[in-house]
Amino acid sequence: MTATLCALAFVPDRTFADRDCNPKRNLHGADLYECTLTRANLAGADLEGADLEWANLRVANLHGANLMGAELGGANLWGASLTGANLRGADLTGANLMFAGLGGANLNSANLTGANLTRAFLVGAFLVGANLTGANLTGAYLRGANLTGANLTGSYLTDANLTDANLTGADLTNASRIPGVRRADLEGATGLDTVVGLMD
Repeated sequence: MTATLCALAFVPDRTFADRDCNPKRNLHGADLYECTLTRANLAGADLEGADLEWANLRVANLHGANLMGAELGGANLWGASLTGANLRGADLTGANLMFAGLGGANLNSANLTGANLTRAFLVGAFLVGANLTGANLTGAYLRGANLTGANLTGSYLTDANLTDANLTGADLTNASRIPGVRRADLEGATGLDTVVGLMD
């Protein structure tokens, strides 16, 4: 299975369905470690618990995909479409999510430690209890996102848009000391009185 998926991924814009690899098929726990899936169409795919560590998913279509508990540490998701995807509890440590589309995605309890989310689109995303320690959120668009209880310790928030975001119980310790964090847009954000470290 892994070899077939990797081979298909080298063909730009090739959908798995074209090669009898329906993206809806059950790929629970699939071993796709270091697999090249550039521009692959995995919309709606069931990749729960899959190993995608260090995989190249640049500009891949993962719209509505189920990646709950998936291993995506170090994965390249630059410009990938993850709108409405389920990434609950996924490990995205050190992943590259620059310019990724994550609108409405479920990232509750996900580990995004050290992830690069520069200019990522996270409007209405769910990041309840997510670990964003040291994550780069420069210019990220988090309007209306739910960051209740999220750990943003030491994160980079320069020019991030957090308008109407829910930051109840979030931890921004040291993030507020990073140059430019004051330019983060917090207009209408809720729960600011419960945020740890905001005024440090």
